Amino acid sequence: MAGSHGHTPAAWTGVIIAFIGFCVAGVFMVADSPAGFWAGSALIVLGAVVGGAMKMAGMGTPKEPQAVVDARARAAVAHPAQSRP
Repeated sequence: MAGSHGHTPAAWTGVIIAFIGFCVAGVFMVADSPAGFWAGSALIVLGAVVGGAMKMAGMGTPKEPQAVVDARARAAVAHPAQSRP
């Protein structure tokens, strides 16, 4: 797995809130309660908003420094056969 892909407080929080929303929406869909279904759907959207806000607050995957990005680009140009997956 590459780096900390998805292993951040922002990702975990957003996914947990969205999962709870899916469960709530699913239960109320079976129970034939539109209000409960839409409440669960709102929780799904809330999970995305909270995860995005936490990422913007610095709790997501950190960005690579520009020096690392430049070094990776130079290495790809210098060794094109090794840079392909």
